[in-house]
Amino acid sequence: MDETLYDQLGTDFFVRLVDAFYAGVKADPVLRDMYPEDLAESKRHLALFLIQYWGGPRTYGAERGHPRLRLRHAPFVVDETARDAWLAAMRGAIASVGNDLTLEQEQQLNEYFEMAAASLLNS
Repeated sequence: MDETLYDQLGTDFFVRLVDAFYAGVKADPVLRDMYPEDLAESKRHLALFLIQYWGGPRTYGAERGHPRLRLRHAPFVVDETARDAWLAAMRGAIASVGNDLTLEQEQQLNEYFEMAAASLLNS
Protein backbone atom coordinates (compact mmCIF):
# COMPACT_ATOMS: atom_id res chain seq x y z
CA MET A 1 0.00 0.00 0.00
CA ASP A 2 1.29 3.44 -0.89
CA GLU A 3 2.13 5.88 1.84
CA THR A 4 -0.42 8.71 2.02
CA LEU A 5 0.43 12.38 2.17
CA TYR A 6 -0.79 12.28 5.76
CA ASP A 7 1.67 9.43 6.49
CA GLN A 8 4.44 11.56 5.02
CA LEU A 9 3.57 14.86 6.70
CA GLY A 10 1.62 14.03 9.86
CA THR A 11 -0.97 15.85 11.92
CA ASP A 12 1.35 18.68 12.96
CA PHE A 13 1.88 19.76 9.35
CA PHE A 14 -1.85 20.07 8.68
CA VAL A 15 -2.47 21.94 11.95
CA ARG A 16 0.34 24.39 11.11
CA LEU A 17 -1.01 24.76 7.57
CA VAL A 18 -4.49 25.59 8.86
CA ASP A 19 -3.12 28.05 11.42
CA ALA A 20 -1.14 29.83 8.70
CA PHE A 21 -4.15 29.78 6.37
CA TYR A 22 -6.40 31.41 8.95
CA ALA A 23 -3.78 34.07 9.63
CA GLY A 24 -4.23 34.92 5.95
CA VAL A 25 -8.02 34.85 6.29
CA LYS A 26 -7.89 37.30 9.21
CA ALA A 27 -5.85 39.72 7.10
CA ASP A 28 -7.97 39.47 3.96
CA PRO A 29 -11.01 41.77 3.67
CA VAL A 30 -12.62 39.55 1.02
CA LEU A 31 -12.42 36.42 3.17
CA ARG A 32 -12.76 37.67 6.73
CA ASP A 33 -16.51 38.29 6.60
CA MET A 34 -17.15 34.75 5.40
CA TYR A 35 -15.92 33.34 8.71
CA PRO A 36 -17.19 33.63 12.27
CA GLU A 37 -15.53 36.04 14.69
CA ASP A 38 -14.05 33.13 16.65
CA LEU A 39 -12.10 30.99 14.21
CA ALA A 40 -11.37 28.10 16.60
CA GLU A 41 -14.07 25.74 15.28
CA SER A 42 -13.36 26.66 11.67
CA LYS A 43 -9.68 25.86 12.21
CA ARG A 44 -10.49 22.56 13.88
CA HIS A 45 -12.92 21.52 11.16
CA LEU A 46 -10.53 22.36 8.33
CA ALA A 47 -7.61 20.59 10.01
CA LEU A 48 -9.69 17.47 10.63
CA PHE A 49 -11.02 17.56 7.05
CA LEU A 50 -7.55 17.88 5.51
CA ILE A 51 -6.13 15.18 7.76
CA GLN A 52 -8.92 12.82 6.72
CA TYR A 53 -8.76 13.78 3.03
CA TRP A 54 -5.03 13.08 2.87
CA GLY A 55 -5.30 9.67 4.53
CA GLY A 56 -5.27 10.29 8.25
CA PRO A 57 -7.79 9.50 10.97
CA ARG A 58 -11.44 9.77 9.93
CA THR A 59 -12.40 12.03 12.84
CA TYR A 60 -13.96 14.64 10.56
CA GLY A 61 -16.39 12.13 9.07
CA ALA A 62 -17.20 10.61 12.45
CA GLU A 63 -18.06 14.03 13.89
CA ARG A 64 -19.52 15.88 10.90
CA GLY A 65 -20.50 13.28 8.33
CA HIS A 66 -19.89 13.74 4.62
CA PRO A 67 -17.96 16.96 3.93
CA ARG A 68 -20.66 18.38 1.57
CA LEU A 69 -18.31 21.22 0.69
CA ARG A 70 -20.62 22.91 -1.83
CA LEU A 71 -23.57 22.75 0.54
CA ARG A 72 -21.59 24.06 3.50
CA HIS A 73 -20.34 26.99 1.42
CA ALA A 74 -23.63 27.75 -0.34
CA PRO A 75 -24.61 30.60 2.03
CA PHE A 76 -21.56 32.57 0.88
CA VAL A 77 -20.93 34.32 -2.40
CA VAL A 78 -17.98 32.43 -3.82
CA ASP A 79 -17.05 34.33 -6.94
CA GLU A 80 -13.71 34.48 -8.74
CA THR A 81 -12.50 37.21 -6.38
CA ALA A 82 -13.28 35.08 -3.31
CA ARG A 83 -11.78 31.98 -4.94
CA ASP A 84 -8.59 33.84 -5.79
CA ALA A 85 -8.33 35.30 -2.27
CA TRP A 86 -8.85 31.87 -0.74
CA LEU A 87 -6.21 30.33 -2.99
CA ALA A 88 -3.78 33.15 -2.21
CA ALA A 89 -4.26 32.57 1.52
CA MET A 90 -3.76 28.83 1.11
CA ARG A 91 -0.73 29.22 -1.16
CA GLY A 92 0.74 31.64 1.36
CA ALA A 93 0.12 29.11 4.12
CA ILE A 94 1.81 26.35 2.13
CA ALA A 95 4.79 28.62 1.48
CA SER A 96 5.09 29.58 5.15
CA VAL A 97 4.94 26.06 6.61
CA GLY A 98 6.07 23.90 3.71
CA ASN A 99 9.82 24.40 3.84
CA ASP A 100 10.39 20.64 3.97
CA LEU A 101 7.84 19.70 1.31
CA THR A 102 9.06 17.92 -1.77
CA LEU A 103 8.05 19.40 -5.10
CA GLU A 104 5.64 16.49 -5.55
CA GLN A 105 4.00 17.08 -2.16
CA GLU A 106 3.64 20.80 -2.87
CA GLN A 107 2.12 20.04 -6.27
CA GLN A 108 -0.35 17.57 -4.74
CA LEU A 109 -1.52 20.15 -2.21
CA ASN A 110 -1.77 22.96 -4.75
CA GLU A 111 -3.63 20.84 -7.30
CA TYR A 112 -6.16 19.73 -4.70
CA PHE A 113 -6.75 23.25 -3.38
CA GLU A 114 -7.14 24.65 -6.90
CA MET A 115 -9.71 21.96 -7.74
CA ALA A 116 -11.57 22.42 -4.46
CA ALA A 117 -11.69 26.22 -4.78
CA ALA A 118 -12.95 25.99 -8.35
CA SER A 119 -15.66 23.52 -7.33
CA LEU A 120 -17.05 25.99 -4.80
CA LEU A 121 -17.66 28.81 -7.30
CA ASN A 122 -21.35 29.69 -7.06
CA SER A 123 -21.55 33.20 -8.38
